[in-house]
Amino acid sequence: MGNAEIRVGSAIGLATKGVGVGLLTLLSACSPVGMAIGAAATVGVKASEERGIVTSVGDDLLWTEINAAWLDADPAMFQKLMLQVHEGRALITGMVQEPEMRVEAVRIAWQTEGVKEVINEIGVAETDDLGGNLQDLVIIQALKGKLLIDSGVRSINYSIESVRGTIYLMGIAQDETELKRVIDHARDISYVKRVVSYVRIKDAA
Repeated sequence: MGNAEIRVGSAIGLATKGVGVGLLTLLSACSPVGMAIGAAATVGVKASEERGIVTSVGDDLLWTEINAAWLDADPAMFQKLMLQVHEGRALITGMVQEPEMRVEAVRIAWQTEGVKEVINEIGVAETDDLGGNLQDLVIIQALKGKLLIDSGVRSINYSIESVRGTIYLMGIAQDETELKRVIDHARDISYVKRVVSYVRIKDAA
């Protein structure tokens, strides 16, 4: 119950962290049949990703470990920061009020066994912006919707975050053409100021 209450404090954090955790909690509370169906569906989705099921599950474990460490160190850190993990690369976004929290969050991520790279995109601002957080949530959902209906994009291979109108992309693109389509979709969304891509091209050296 305590962790759920903590998540309520951040609208965007609730969307990106709470939903996934909530779904797992609901499955765990259901019958063994429900749990089996949920597990099978998860395996099916992960098997479809370019990074493969083993890497995908490993990334999920890293995501969980880093978030748990943030929560243990400082609940505010857990609230304010968003994490994307892809092929062992951890991208941290969000806004904090103290530069020290920014440094500590990155340090914790690097200390997590299995992390190959930490990309620090944490901003420092004097105040929280709830309205901006809600707008970021709208942006994320809008881009996910665009990618889902675009037959020229394998949306399952992309991870999306938005912080104050800046979209951060991670994942694996089939080729430069697909990546350009994704970026063009992102730029076409209202209130998007900038698109930052950490997407890897498939089979690129």
